[in-house]
Amino acid sequence: MIFDIASGFARYVSIHPLFPQVLNFLRRQDLTDLPEGRHEIDGENLFAIVIKAAGKPSQDAQLEIHNDFIDIQLVLQGVEAMGWKARASCTSPVDDYDPERDLQFFTDLPDSWIKVQPGQFAVFFPEDAHAPMVSPDVLHKIVIKVGVSNKG
Repeated sequence: MIFDIASGFARYVSIHPLFPQVLNFLRRQDLTDLPEGRHEIDGENLFAIVIKAAGKPSQDAQLEIHNDFIDIQLVLQGVEAMGWKARASCTSPVDDYDPERDLQFFTDLPDSWIKVQPGQFAVFFPEDAHAPMVSPDVLHKIVIKVGVSNKG
């Protein structure tokens, strides 16, 4: 997991071959004006999802994991708490992994919480379980999905 301010993303571009494209996307001047929904950056390998939604209380949050994508979660408005736990430590799945959605939920509690302010981001790799959208605020955020391997 990585936690930083948006302007600091440049230091991570060597981690993944698609991260330079993520950096270009993050440098867009119109990020806050993008409509809700999916925005393709590089087809199925790299895309962004703009979310504007009410946050939820921590007791309603569930840890989630992904096998095929890295999540880069950038908060634009509101303050979001994001829970984290090592995937290897998760022992209580809600259901089986869904390969169509690249998603599995767990009822385990996060080991740590990060308060993410506007202009800050967190990167969750497949080995990171995370609990997003915890906030008393209406959140405006962008989740950038980065394919772990080339799907094209």
